[in-house]
Amino acid sequence: MAAPIPAAAPNDAFIGLGSNLGDRAAEIDRACAEIAALPATTLVARSAHYASAPLDAPGGEYLNAVVQVRTSLAPLDLLHELQAIEARHGRLRPFAGAPRTLDLDLLLHGDLVLASDELSLPHPRLHERAFVLAPLAEIAPHLVVPGRGPITALRAAVAAQRVGKLSR
Repeated sequence: MAAPIPAAAPNDAFIGLGSNLGDRAAEIDRACAEIAALPATTLVARSAHYASAPLDAPGGEYLNAVVQVRTSLAPLDLLHELQAIEARHGRLRPFAGAPRTLDLDLLLHGDLVLASDELSLPHPRLHERAFVLAPLAEIAPHLVVPGRGPITALRAAVAAQRVGKLSR
């Protein structure tokens, strides 16, 4: 009889949430609840909502947030769970940067650095986007992004990008 496979050690993962179609706040709030209900996953922290203009994309203003989870899910398993949540929210991908009901990005998974066809960690454009860095800095002000540096320095580098903190 084969020995049972041990559970993966839990890691802190950070997930970016965004929406620029429909009831944006409701989409993000529902997605947060669905993320919190994922197997082997606990919601640790959730940022406020942030408003931002689209960056390299058409459509209306985005509402964004970031959540921190503690999960034993492997990075690709977590990514697939996030993609299933997007699909349940009616996410369509007719073209790159298309307006969306819900966008979930796996930003970080522990200190893992990974580059594959399906997933890159840290998220490859995390350090360029104030709409990600502002809520990320809110919930993890002492975070150091692997290969990029302290969140405070990354946030300062994109200070010219307009992003506004809202209440939840």
